[in-house]
Amino acid sequence: MTANLLDFDLEGLAAFCGQLGEKRFRATQLFRWIHQRGATEFGQMTDLAKSLRDKLSGSARIEALPVLSQHESADGTIKWLFDVGDGDAVETVFIPESDRGTLCVSSQAGCAVGCRFCSTGHQGFSRNLSTGEIIAQLWFAEHFLRKHLGQTDRVISNVVMMGMGEPLQNFSALVPALRAMLDDHGYGLSRRRVTVSTSGVVPMIDRLAQECPVALAVSLHAPNDALRDGLVPLNKKYPIVELLDACQRYLAYAPRDFITFEYCMLDGVNDQPAHAEQLVTLLRQHAGQGMRAKINLIPFNPFPASGLTRSSPPAINAFLRIVNDAGLVVTVRKTRGDDIDAACGQLAGDVQDRTRVVERIALQRNVRVQDIQRPAKEVSL
Repeated sequence: MTANLLDFDLEGLAAFCGQLGEKRFRATQLFRWIHQRGATEFGQMTDLAKSLRDKLSGSARIEALPVLSQHESADGTIKWLFDVGDGDAVETVFIPESDRGTLCVSSQAGCAVGCRFCSTGHQGFSRNLSTGEIIAQLWFAEHFLRKHLGQTDRVISNVVMMGMGEPLQNFSALVPALRAMLDDHGYGLSRRRVTVSTSGVVPMIDRLAQECPVALAVSLHAPNDALRDGLVPLNKKYPIVELLDACQRYLAYAPRDFITFEYCMLDGVNDQPAHAEQLVTLLRQHAGQGMRAKINLIPFNPFPASGLTRSSPPAINAFLRIVNDAGLVVTVRKTRGDDIDAACGQLAGDVQDRTRVVERIALQRNVRVQDIQRPAKEVSL
């Protein structure tokens, strides 16, 4: 079977070209054609020797993900649903702002962590995405948006691994994808502008620090273990103190001098003044050991299966004031794309009903539903 060149970072592509008897500079040329120019056919790559193009035609391919749907919000947010095979689909979201263009990328089909407030977690876990499937989301979005917006310059300036899945539970595929994003011959993104969000897989935070340190965001959502155990089940394995210790270690390698802590505001669950005061105490203890924090309060985006509701604006403001008055950096995330279910915690809107998605995939592929349907997997945390 031919190799999908989207599966390789530059080092991997150089090794592949070496197997074809080609020098490293050919891999660099090829990498630029794929990622900077969006080429899909080897015949387009006019500065490659014809002999190399012939070799590539017989041994490699550039395979994007089929788009099942595209929705554009009134605020300019765009959400794509991609077919990743076997009845699975993942969502990717582009969020335009005046000074940046951010792409929210998925790392898994579904998610095994099962956070109570996240609709993706309620969908269940199917499988990890490959490196090619992760980078294909950026590859498609960047080159689609250039044509869509009539631009030749780079459109996407920031990538956040905050889509479907827990990125650090797919570490071996994640790191080459991150390296392709960062590579000057690829997308040339700054380490400060690529963010991995995790629910707290402590050993993999340490590995990320060593292998590919980028900005880190941690889904905290509670100021104590008793509460977080019920919201983020992974906390039972890696409790808050262990998580914060890992964050402190990470800062020695991080491109930013702070860790972002995400805190989803849930009415009557974690939004009381006492919770804010506990959060301040918790983070101050680690600040005294050299860890700087930024707290991002996220208004909850409700979905029926959660049984939860969004904190009221007065409750969010009161929580913010307590944290802010304590001298910590705190912001409230602006909700974007909620009219197309593209806001934080909503990814799975098009994927929750697996039967509907499988039927759509079967129709596009002109095959029977039973030929592609398979059950979701159960995995151990």
